[in-house]
Amino acid sequence: MELEKEAAVLESIRLVSREYKPEDTVVTVGNVKIGGGHRAYIAGPCSVEDEGQILEIAELISDCAHILRGGAFKPRTSPYSFQGLGEEGLRLLVKAGSSFGLPVVTEVLSEAEVELAAAHVDMLQIGARNMQNYALLKKVGAQSKPVLLKRGFAATMEELLLSAEYILAAGNSQVVLCERGIRTFSGSLTRFTLDLSAVPILKQLTHLPVIVDPSHGTGRWNLVEPLAKAALAVGADGVMVEVHSHPQEALSDGPQSLKPDKFRALAAELNALAQFLDGRSGGI
Repeated sequence: MELEKEAAVLESIRLVSREYKPEDTVVTVGNVKIGGGHRAYIAGPCSVEDEGQILEIAELISDCAHILRGGAFKPRTSPYSFQGLGEEGLRLLVKAGSSFGLPVVTEVLSEAEVELAAAHVDMLQIGARNMQNYALLKKVGAQSKPVLLKRGFAATMEELLLSAEYILAAGNSQVVLCERGIRTFSGSLTRFTLDLSAVPILKQLTHLPVIVDPSHGTGRWNLVEPLAKAALAVGADGVMVEVHSHPQEALSDGPQSLKPDKFRALAAELNALAQFLDGRSGGI
């Protein structure tokens, strides 16, 4: 029965399946590689708030992060919450990245923002709320920039793969999948349930790199460290972590953000874990 289910999924996902391409895809973001044995740490604030904020964070994590993240256009549940700085936030993110040698990734919310963002950033992000926005998926698929595709918080793994199929079918093969937590029965103790089982399953089914976002997956900064380590242990090609110098003052997602010094410590521990995992696999 399980093999029959897997076969049905594979019939729908053609370009993203390992049957179509057995070897791992390596996605290149600026000078950073993700997949095929290359791990990447994506870090930065949920939102770009002002020039001083994003420059400070970029400087403090520049020697331990590989890619700088920051939201210029923010999808918020409440229409009264901070929606991002828009094009100005995009400019500040790019300035921070170029100042400290970090490629940058930012989320696009609609087709109208894609070409503007693609002209400046190194990677486009499709957030959880837009995972099944098929017009947007086609639009980013028509760009030459890599795409970070987040799993919707009520989406199955099959639906995530089919969303990736839209991007590849539009011509863009540089796609990274991101597990960022799904809604289950965790109540108020965590923001979502981080589905780490998705990582090895996705890596069996697809050649695309798979990373994990433990910040959104839990909503609690003190759970980010153990789950980031667990993500590498189950085979993730990297992690995406929210970092803020003053999380208590953050305009969005402060409770799930690590301070820069804690992220630096986490990156060092992840490096040590990666060396252990690589040595163990090399000895088999």
